[in-house]
Amino acid sequence: MTSALRSPSMPFGATLLSGGGVRFGLWAPSHDSIGLELDGATPRPMLAEPGGWHALEVPEAAAGTRYRFVLPDGLRVPDPASRHQPEDVHGPSEVVDPAAHRWTDGGWRGRPWAEAVVYELHIGAFTPQGSFRAAIERLPHLASLGVTAIQIMPVADFPGGRNWGYDGVLPFAPDASYGRPEDLKALVQAAHGHGLMVLLDVVYNHFGPEGAYLHAIAPQAFTDRHKTPWGAALNFDGADAGPVRDFFIHNALYWIEEFHLDGLRLDAVHAIIDDSPRHLLDELAERVRAAVPDRPVHLVLENEENQASRLTPAHYTAQWNDDVHHVLHVAATGERSGYYADYQGNTELLGRALAEGFAFQGEMMPYRGHPRGEPSAGLPPAAFIAFLQNHDQIGNRAFGDRLSHIAPAAAVRAVGAVALLLPQVPMLFMGEEWAAAQPFPFFCDFGPDLADAVREGRRAEFARFPEFADPATRERIPDPLAEATFASAKLGWEDMAKPEHAEALAWHRAILAVRHAEIIPHLPGIRQGGTWRVLAPGAVDIAWALPDGGTLRLRTNLSDTPLASTTETGRVIWREGEGLGPWSTCWSIEESA
Repeated sequence: MTSALRSPSMPFGATLLSGGGVRFGLWAPSHDSIGLELDGATPRPMLAEPGGWHALEVPEAAAGTRYRFVLPDGLRVPDPASRHQPEDVHGPSEVVDPAAHRWTDGGWRGRPWAEAVVYELHIGAFTPQGSFRAAIERLPHLASLGVTAIQIMPVADFPGGRNWGYDGVLPFAPDASYGRPEDLKALVQAAHGHGLMVLLDVVYNHFGPEGAYLHAIAPQAFTDRHKTPWGAALNFDGADAGPVRDFFIHNALYWIEEFHLDGLRLDAVHAIIDDSPRHLLDELAERVRAAVPDRPVHLVLENEENQASRLTPAHYTAQWNDDVHHVLHVAATGERSGYYADYQGNTELLGRALAEGFAFQGEMMPYRGHPRGEPSAGLPPAAFIAFLQNHDQIGNRAFGDRLSHIAPAAAVRAVGAVALLLPQVPMLFMGEEWAAAQPFPFFCDFGPDLADAVREGRRAEFARFPEFADPATRERIPDPLAEATFASAKLGWEDMAKPEHAEALAWHRAILAVRHAEIIPHLPGIRQGGTWRVLAPGAVDIAWALPDGGTLRLRTNLSDTPLASTTETGRVIWREGEGLGPWSTCWSIEESA
């Protein structure tokens, strides 16, 4: 008979037992026998159980024990559900007691989504030390800025000492380069003490290319019936899909329950391909919400398909709104490469994205060559997250340059005033608040078998852009494997004191104070998109009905051509520029009669 469990239980991995000892479990349906190696000792046989499972209770094992599973061919592998990898992805896993941390945030009940001002950060580049503990020291800055939620880029264990996080291979193990699991818990606890929600970016659409031993442990976890841009698709809808679905659903529950997180951002869900009657995304959301009924849990999507139907209170809270980024980016920069060509000069799309959420709501998108999106005007604006910058939009540029490096200052202010007071939920990328001088280039730390392919792939990616037609220019693209590339991304916090950065910081603090005072109180009552009209190329007038009968109005001219001013009505709450002059933005509230 199985001993009682002392800590939160999953069918996967290592679970501490109430009477002492540890139960180890592994799903490996292709293998008749599995060995368990503890602290480097001779492997002992595990017991085969129905459904492809292997299990063993070890009375002498405890928190701190290091272990591996040994496959019949002798391959020694970490636990796919490892909670900690002290020697990185190729080393042994460590038993962790998930109940050992003494939480002090018992009074924290979360925050409503309408209050969200999101700040995306990368743990490794956020501070010089690049650790969970070091990030705690910067939380007072974020709270005083007006941020109410930090969104942490993926921390699932990846190979090497630096990575964006989207190449993780052990989804339950916070990467050891950032600290131990209890260090992440300490960061969450400290954030709650400052009134900050914590959201974590998770990747449920693929595994990274190095250290993904699950291919050898359970090839049934993958399928060749579906394809992703990053390699083998996960098997969410075929034979043996049950344990695969459970693995990722338990991962979502793990972060919310064991780490007290306030929500998750699910990466690229358009690449989670599931043709079963109940899509994994539906089951995951339902299971998470049922497990945590007593506080808000915010589930956020990245979804290139712009499926408005997924954004319901019972399922997903909001979606990153790339369309708002694209219309504001092309307005500020004039860029027209790649997908930007579909937005450049199209003021109709500008008005629609700002007012209704998605710019493409089922129409043909020329860059993609097929229709994109679903009608979104009926959704509340807070179902969308608006941003001028994020890790993708900066880091997927050849040199990782930020918007403040490539657009005129007046344009940056004008589009910033749009994004930060829009009824959609705003998001800043780390350092944006002081116009950080540091870039955010792509970086990783793969072994020699992959290094050259990654370097050449990065340069080949930009070969189709006219500005990189010259091979010598492509050679200037930072080497993603070089430690110097990673070092260049680390924020220079000392820069905040310099006049040009101090001015940007003061501006952001002021406009977020206006958001908290003038926009957030109205958001719960704005239940659908606004109405909009084009004033001139690059200029729009948008109105949202307020629950008290008033109107929130935006008039903006995102061009360098002055327009004749219209008569202003209502109380102005923020203004950039003069009237409808070049790069002007005016927000006002018209009170009900």
